[in-house]
Amino acid sequence: MKLPDVTSRTSVQRWLQVGIPAAAGVLVVVLAWLAGPGLFGIGGADAGAPVQAEVTKPAACSAANPVESVKFTLGGKPREGALNGCGHALNERVEVGVPVDAADTGTISVTASDTSAGSQDARGPIALVLLVFACFSGGMYAFLVIRGSGKLALLH
Repeated sequence: MKLPDVTSRTSVQRWLQVGIPAAAGVLVVVLAWLAGPGLFGIGGADAGAPVQAEVTKPAACSAANPVESVKFTLGGKPREGALNGCGHALNERVEVGVPVDAADTGTISVTASDTSAGSQDARGPIALVLLVFACFSGGMYAFLVIRGSGKLALLH
Protein backbone atom coordinates (compact mmCIF):
# COMPACT_ATOMS: atom_id res chain seq x y z
CA MET A 1 0.00 0.00 0.00
CA LYS A 2 1.40 3.33 -1.06
CA LEU A 3 1.04 6.26 1.32
CA PRO A 4 -0.27 9.50 -0.16
CA ASP A 5 2.30 12.17 -0.82
CA VAL A 6 1.92 14.96 1.73
CA THR A 7 3.10 17.60 -0.73
CA SER A 8 0.48 16.60 -3.34
CA ARG A 9 -2.47 17.97 -1.35
CA THR A 10 -4.27 20.99 -2.67
CA SER A 11 -4.45 24.20 -0.71
CA VAL A 12 -8.18 23.59 -0.07
CA GLN A 13 -7.40 20.22 1.49
CA ARG A 14 -4.73 21.80 3.70
CA TRP A 15 -7.08 24.55 4.83
CA LEU A 16 -9.78 22.01 5.61
CA GLN A 17 -7.35 19.90 7.62
CA VAL A 18 -6.53 22.91 9.77
CA GLY A 19 -9.97 24.51 9.62
CA ILE A 20 -12.02 21.54 10.76
CA PRO A 21 -10.20 21.12 14.13
CA ALA A 22 -10.10 24.92 14.57
CA ALA A 23 -13.83 25.26 13.88
CA ALA A 24 -14.59 22.37 16.25
CA GLY A 25 -12.54 24.05 19.00
CA VAL A 26 -14.26 27.40 18.46
CA LEU A 27 -17.66 25.67 18.51
CA VAL A 28 -16.85 23.92 21.81
CA VAL A 29 -15.72 27.20 23.41
CA VAL A 30 -18.79 29.12 22.18
CA LEU A 31 -21.16 26.42 23.44
CA ALA A 32 -19.35 26.37 26.80
CA TRP A 33 -19.64 30.17 27.01
CA LEU A 34 -23.37 30.02 26.25
CA ALA A 35 -23.94 27.22 28.77
CA GLY A 36 -22.60 29.50 31.50
CA PRO A 37 -20.86 28.74 34.78
CA GLY A 38 -23.17 25.83 35.60
CA LEU A 39 -21.31 23.78 32.98
CA PHE A 40 -18.19 23.78 35.14
CA GLY A 41 -20.06 22.96 38.34
CA ILE A 42 -19.61 26.48 39.63
CA GLY A 43 -23.07 27.36 40.79
CA GLY A 44 -23.30 30.49 42.83
CA ALA A 45 -25.73 29.42 45.52
CA ASP A 46 -27.90 32.32 46.60
CA ALA A 47 -27.10 32.89 50.27
CA GLY A 48 -29.94 35.39 50.60
CA ALA A 49 -29.78 38.95 51.80
CA PRO A 50 -26.60 39.63 53.81
CA VAL A 51 -27.33 40.75 57.37
CA GLN A 52 -25.05 41.45 60.34
CA ALA A 53 -25.78 39.02 63.16
CA GLU A 54 -24.49 38.38 66.67
CA VAL A 55 -23.73 34.88 67.96
CA THR A 56 -25.85 34.14 71.02
CA LYS A 57 -25.00 30.47 71.45
CA PRO A 58 -21.71 29.27 69.92
CA ALA A 59 -21.11 25.64 68.95
CA ALA A 60 -17.92 23.61 69.26
CA CYS A 61 -16.48 22.32 66.00
CA SER A 62 -15.93 18.91 67.57
CA ALA A 63 -19.70 18.33 67.78
CA ALA A 64 -21.49 16.43 65.03
CA ASN A 65 -23.49 18.85 62.83
CA PRO A 66 -22.82 21.99 64.90
CA VAL A 67 -25.49 24.69 64.85
CA GLU A 68 -25.03 28.14 66.37
CA SER A 69 -27.77 30.50 67.46
CA VAL A 70 -27.60 34.06 66.17
CA LYS A 71 -29.73 37.17 66.55
CA PHE A 72 -30.15 39.87 63.94
CA THR A 73 -32.52 42.58 62.81
CA LEU A 74 -34.72 41.92 59.79
CA GLY A 75 -37.25 44.49 58.62
CA GLY A 76 -36.77 46.49 61.82
CA LYS A 77 -37.66 43.50 64.03
CA PRO A 78 -35.22 41.46 66.14
CA ARG A 79 -35.07 37.87 64.88
CA GLU A 80 -33.44 34.59 65.90
CA GLY A 81 -31.58 32.36 63.49
CA ALA A 82 -29.87 28.97 63.36
CA LEU A 83 -26.48 29.08 61.64
CA ASN A 84 -25.08 25.77 60.44
CA GLY A 85 -21.49 26.41 61.51
CA CYS A 86 -19.04 26.46 64.39
CA GLY A 87 -16.03 28.18 65.88
CA HIS A 88 -17.51 31.59 66.61
CA ALA A 89 -17.24 33.25 70.01
CA LEU A 90 -20.14 34.45 72.13
CA ASN A 91 -21.35 37.91 70.99
CA GLU A 92 -19.14 37.73 67.88
CA ARG A 93 -20.46 39.68 64.88
CA VAL A 94 -20.88 37.59 61.74
CA GLU A 95 -22.47 38.24 58.37
CA VAL A 96 -25.20 35.76 57.50
CA GLY A 97 -27.47 35.28 54.52
CA VAL A 98 -31.17 35.39 55.31
CA PRO A 99 -33.47 33.71 52.76
CA VAL A 100 -35.70 36.14 50.92
CA ASP A 101 -38.74 33.97 51.68
CA ALA A 102 -38.07 33.82 55.44
CA ALA A 103 -41.10 33.31 57.69
CA ASP A 104 -42.37 36.23 59.75
CA THR A 105 -42.19 34.26 63.00
CA GLY A 106 -39.96 31.60 64.48
CA THR A 107 -36.31 30.72 64.05
CA ILE A 108 -34.88 31.25 60.58
CA SER A 109 -32.28 28.91 59.13
CA VAL A 110 -29.48 31.20 57.91
CA THR A 111 -26.23 30.51 56.08
CA ALA A 112 -22.79 32.05 56.31
CA SER A 113 -22.35 34.85 53.79
CA ASP A 114 -19.61 34.79 51.19
CA THR A 115 -16.29 35.11 52.97
CA SER A 116 -14.87 37.19 50.15
CA ALA A 117 -17.58 39.81 49.85
CA GLY A 118 -16.96 42.28 47.06
CA SER A 119 -14.62 40.08 45.07
CA GLN A 120 -15.32 38.33 41.80
CA ASP A 121 -15.26 34.56 41.61
CA ALA A 122 -12.50 33.75 39.10
CA ARG A 123 -13.24 30.04 38.73
CA GLY A 124 -15.56 30.44 35.72
CA PRO A 125 -13.20 32.53 33.56
CA ILE A 126 -10.24 30.35 34.50
CA ALA A 127 -12.18 27.21 33.55
CA LEU A 128 -13.10 28.77 30.21
CA VAL A 129 -9.45 29.74 29.53
CA LEU A 130 -8.35 26.18 30.34
CA LEU A 131 -11.00 24.87 27.95
CA VAL A 132 -9.67 27.18 25.22
CA PHE A 133 -6.11 25.90 25.81
CA ALA A 134 -7.35 22.30 25.72
CA CYS A 135 -9.11 22.89 22.40
CA PHE A 136 -6.04 24.64 21.01
CA SER A 137 -3.76 21.82 22.15
CA GLY A 138 -6.03 19.18 20.64
CA GLY A 139 -6.17 21.07 17.36
CA MET A 140 -2.41 21.49 17.25
CA TYR A 141 -1.93 17.79 17.97
CA ALA A 142 -4.31 16.91 15.14
CA PHE A 143 -2.50 19.32 12.83
CA LEU A 144 0.90 17.85 13.67
CA VAL A 145 -0.31 14.27 13.20
CA ILE A 146 -1.91 15.13 9.86
CA ARG A 147 1.11 17.13 8.73
CA GLY A 148 3.60 14.49 9.89
CA SER A 149 3.30 11.16 8.11
CA GLY A 150 0.07 11.65 6.23
CA LYS A 151 -1.27 8.29 7.47
CA LEU A 152 -4.10 9.88 9.44
CA ALA A 153 -5.03 12.58 6.94
CA LEU A 154 -8.69 13.56 7.03
CA LEU A 155 -8.83 14.31 3.31
CA HIS A 156 -6.71 12.60 0.68
